[in-house]
Amino acid sequence: MQNVTDRTSNPFGMSPPCEQQCSPGVEAVYGYGDANADIHVVGDHPGVHGGSETGVPFTGIEAGLAVQDVLDAVDLLESPGDEPTLESTFLSYLHMCCPAAGETPSPAAYADLERFFDAELRAIAAHVLIPVGERATAHVLRHYTAESLADLSTNGTAESVGFEEEAEATPLDMERLHATEIKGSGWLVFPIRDPGDWVAGDRDAAIEGLSELLARDYRQISDLGRFLATDDSYLVR
Repeated sequence: MQNVTDRTSNPFGMSPPCEQQCSPGVEAVYGYGDANADIHVVGDHPGVHGGSETGVPFTGIEAGLAVQDVLDAVDLLESPGDEPTLESTFLSYLHMCCPAAGETPSPAAYADLERFFDAELRAIAAHVLIPVGERATAHVLRHYTAESLADLSTNGTAESVGFEEEAEATPLDMERLHATEIKGSGWLVFPIRDPGDWVAGDRDAAIEGLSELLARDYRQISDLGRFLATDDSYLVR
């Protein structure tokens, strides 16, 4: 099924209850890109990955432009900058509203906007999810795979599942998860470390791993034609 929309920014008309504008003329940093995307890149919030001045995820700051650089290197993006041209790729944040300068959204704020993120993710129905950074990776693994976050934490304890809770969570082992593939519930997940934490080799590992992934058939499609009265195929995500 193909989505019928010519809107690149906020293609499904999301209207989150943001308490403040990001900047003059920018209410929130909405999802941006190809609504029929195979690849969905998931960031944290505008204060971490950029876009508060442009309204476009992964723009305006070094961390966001580093993600664009990786996508550009594997031909998922053209014309890097404030209004990149994306090829079968969609960009969005867990928390599309802008917090006050220097602040992080509260657990309650993340929970309140989760419905908008989830609705858009399922409407896009991409085959590959690329969460950027620890919080986005934890959320994607928790909700869209059967992985145990405790097994993927830095010390292997169950405390690693606590991002939605007030208590400080034990961090995921993003060094180990970076540029690896994890099969989810209808999605293939390819986590990358937050660019602010990259060390020598991380950029190249992300490009190499993503290139290998894209070079093969990564789509997860079922043929339900067996339920039809004809011999036709009926392919669905």
